[in-house]
Amino acid sequence: MSPSTDVTAGLFHFVMVKPTHYDDDGYPIQWFRSAIPSNTLACLNALAEDARAREVLGPGVEMRLHTYDETNRRVRPDKIIDMIRREGGRALIGLVGVQSNQFPRAVDLAKPFIAAGLPVCIGGFHIAGCIAMLPELPADIKAAQRIGISFFAGEAEEHRLDEVLRDAYQGALKPLYNYMDALPNLTGEPAPYLPRKHVKRTVGNLSSIDLGRGCPYQCSFCTIINVQGRKSRIRSVDDLEKIVRENYAEGIKRFFITDDNFARNKDWEPLLDRLIQMREGEGMNIGFTIQVDTLCHKIPGFIEKATRAGVRRAFIGLENINPDNLIAAKKRQNKITEYREMLQKWRNHGAITYAGYILGFPADTKASILRDVEIIKRELPIDILEFFFLTPLPGSEDHKVLSSNGIWMDPDMNKYDLNHRVAHHSGKMSDAEWEEAYRAAWETFYTPEHIYTILRRTCANRIGRPGTTLSTILWFYLTILYEGVHPLESGAFRLKSRRDRRASLPRENPLVFYTKYWGGIVVTAANYLRIYLRCKALLKKALNAPDRWSCSDLAIAAPKADEFEALDLYHATTGGEAALARKHRDDAIRATGHAQGAGSIVPGVDSPSVAAAE
Repeated sequence: MSPSTDVTAGLFHFVMVKPTHYDDDGYPIQWFRSAIPSNTLACLNALAEDARAREVLGPGVEMRLHTYDETNRRVRPDKIIDMIRREGGRALIGLVGVQSNQFPRAVDLAKPFIAAGLPVCIGGFHIAGCIAMLPELPADIKAAQRIGISFFAGEAEEHRLDEVLRDAYQGALKPLYNYMDALPNLTGEPAPYLPRKHVKRTVGNLSSIDLGRGCPYQCSFCTIINVQGRKSRIRSVDDLEKIVRENYAEGIKRFFITDDNFARNKDWEPLLDRLIQMREGEGMNIGFTIQVDTLCHKIPGFIEKATRAGVRRAFIGLENINPDNLIAAKKRQNKITEYREMLQKWRNHGAITYAGYILGFPADTKASILRDVEIIKRELPIDILEFFFLTPLPGSEDHKVLSSNGIWMDPDMNKYDLNHRVAHHSGKMSDAEWEEAYRAAWETFYTPEHIYTILRRTCANRIGRPGTTLSTILWFYLTILYEGVHPLESGAFRLKSRRDRRASLPRENPLVFYTKYWGGIVVTAANYLRIYLRCKALLKKALNAPDRWSCSDLAIAAPKADEFEALDLYHATTGGEAALARKHRDDAIRATGHAQGAGSIVPGVDSPSVAAAE
């Protein structure tokens, strides 16, 4: 009897799988220890636990929950099918948090379950983004529907998951559950929680939580605003404390807050105050990584309280240093004239700064990209710079525009990981030049000389963390250099299974596969060791430098009154001088209370080159 027809009363399996995606050789990207845990898996697991406690399938029905994160654990559909058949009952296979680059892998995982008669439902940003922004479902989703895969679009809070579970239990799963028209309230909803087995499989025993969803901005490359909305929806302070305490009791002390922009959470201060009380009042050794915008330093007390609350790393969507590029992306909230002050303030409070940087805006050329990287190295105190291809992700305005105009985009969703070019450059670069510029940007920033510069800056800071900074640098650079995957998808010790290769590619001969796999591990380990020892020597040199505490350079030096007239950040970038002119004009207006001169431009109606300052 197949699992779908097994009517064993009182037993239901809910299998939740967070899929990975394939590397360039067609193997799932998987690690012994992965870098970032899945917040979607944490959220859905908590919602499923709540549904089980409420007995949504009826009194006496046992619901067994099974969670898998494929980034750090091999998922064997055959083994899962055997387990369900052995234990009996009905089941639902949920492929959760599926992004566009993970969609091909998700469908491949779904097929054996479908063949075994088990219902499968896929949810995540790819589905939600396509439904939100396209007039009809794309071909890949339609093809998956034809083989019997169901889809969930939207968020599962406010008991929306109940409907899916009941339908699956009754053998009546709908083709599509569309909740995109109504975004749920998060306050009081079950707190995201991952079983400790998942946390132990991440580097640093890191868990993830979300305290808010949605973003007020309108960046054209972003999917969040179209999937999670422009209005921020937040969890309460009590929700936060509950999340932290439950995890802390399990020995989990490090958290990645996945909110796209924590600084725009209206309750940021009471949230941070609660964490400060737990750290300073109770001695709880908890630490956090957050994502913020480039104007967070303008919020009085934000950075001070964030670092007191345990924020040790801040990811900042810098995106670009050319105002005209920021305008093209509708990233008007980013002001290059604020970058130095913002980064220096995080540094002065002991936080490591990550900055995302997008390559491929219309005004970009290979030469201009490398020029900009050199400017950043000299003039901005960034610890970690990570590069991304400008990518028309399904769910973004960019993807909608290209799709509606019939402009070519790579049909293979597996490449939509921000680490591959999936469109032609709309400006001056050929495909080859764009790809060369991407590789060259990484190599230009992470030179031994600049790594030493970053370490010198960190060592000169009495609350800096040189060792952690170096390990983070190595993580980002070596992953790109030797693993061929983006650092955010990386981990410790790559795992591969010959049998898991993408269905469209032939299964390799065992001799060929294992020779490449183990040989690659040996070579990679040797390269890791070589560069580690070299960088360790650089760290030792920086720590023992006679001028360690007095070391300074342009990036970390206290701002000077005339620096706006001297820095290449403002005079060598596209639109930089116009943005600077706007700053001077705004400063004059604030100082006098009115516009200076008859030629003043009214805020909000000036030229595109200065609109980036808005």
